[in-house]
Amino acid sequence: MFIANVERLNSNWEEELYKYITGIVQNKGQKMLAINGASNHIHFFIGMKPICCLSDLVREVKKSSNTFIKEKRFTKFNFQWQEGFGAFSYSHSQLSDVIQYIEK
Repeated sequence: MFIANVERLNSNWEEELYKYITGIVQNKGQKMLAINGASNHIHFFIGMKPICCLSDLVREVKKSSNTFIKEKRFTKFNFQWQEGFGAFSYSHSQLSDVIQYIEK
């Protein structure tokens, strides 16, 4: 899954942001398998239980992390995630390949 923003992610605060997002995912009962980003978007790979509503989870990740970024004053600009997201499913046999892709 990936979500993008309208501003570049800053490597000075991305690790703290990833920990925060991981906490959101875990608090919703899901398992974070990998998280990383590029200059303008993030990828995270989760083990998702069938009862989880993906759009609700992503909405919470975006809303809470947006507030977190603003409260921490990580940026002087008005940070905002873009609308929408991409999501893909993978078989268990592809787990290590996807995790390796996200980590790099």
